[in-house]
Amino acid sequence: MSHAIRFHKTGGPEVLQWEDVSLPQPAAGECLVRHKAVGLNYIDTYHRTGLYPVPLPSGIGLEAAGVVEAVGTGVSEFKAGDRVAYCNGPLGAYSELKIHPAERLVKIPEGISFEQAASMMLQGLTAQYLLRRLHLVPKAGDTILWQAAAGGVGLIACQYAKALGINLIGTVSSDEKAALAREHGAAHTIIYTKEDFVARVNEITGGKKCPVVYDSVGKDTFLKSLDCLQTRGLLALFGNSSGPVDALNTGLLAAKGSLYVTRPTLISYTAKREELVAAAKELFDLVLAGKIKVAPRQSYALKDAAQAHRDLEGRKTTGSTVLVP
Repeated sequence: MSHAIRFHKTGGPEVLQWEDVSLPQPAAGECLVRHKAVGLNYIDTYHRTGLYPVPLPSGIGLEAAGVVEAVGTGVSEFKAGDRVAYCNGPLGAYSELKIHPAERLVKIPEGISFEQAASMMLQGLTAQYLLRRLHLVPKAGDTILWQAAAGGVGLIACQYAKALGINLIGTVSSDEKAALAREHGAAHTIIYTKEDFVARVNEITGGKKCPVVYDSVGKDTFLKSLDCLQTRGLLALFGNSSGPVDALNTGLLAAKGSLYVTRPTLISYTAKREELVAAAKELFDLVLAGKIKVAPRQSYALKDAAQAHRDLEGRKTTGSTVLVP
């Protein structure tokens, strides 16, 4: 018998339950993974609240790292004892054991711990595709805006941007988070609780604004994020921690300078195995080279996932958080 966090109805953190579960042997193309560290991500709260509906009852969590215990028929790339990580469905990472499709796993290289892997797969690969693979990406010397720069994705993005020679302006809510973002490579920080971030972006860029703005906040920042873009600039809306964005009058994009808006997801940008493996290799190589430093800033026992969700939604966490089985 194993244990997992599951929920039978949508709602607040209190719906998360620590339950006994039994697992079959892995089927063809699957691996049984014993988790050593589980990643906490904001998208987990969307599944829990029903913002992103899932069939109930359900497991929860998209990211974990651990050791392969058994493989199903047809699996040749992995064997028992391999250190692996993943950051995609099916849901159920908040568990001691999980059966996962082999094609969605990647091997963890020597020099990277389970805790690091569970802190970087979803958030790091999100930063990778946003900075490197959208149809419009910044180039060395460009200045970009990143909303919520002290979050898990944000702190990795600060380092990634610096490694690419990109000047990242990061918005944060406090002086402490501003210092943290700068320590991780942000060229500039804006404390949005004290400053008008649109005015500050204009000031920092000398009125040129940004070719790309990255926004995971959503409703509260969306329209003002558009005001930070250059003509024909791109807004990458990759989350909505403040709530979903209202219906958009596309005429607004014309009025503000023929702007582009995309709503990308990591799943779409790692849909092919070769994309997943290549993106993970680039991220792992940067970490091993010391250009990106990743480690969990908070850790909770897996059974205490509800408290971790309360702290995440209460903005009491910074950077990456792991749950330990």
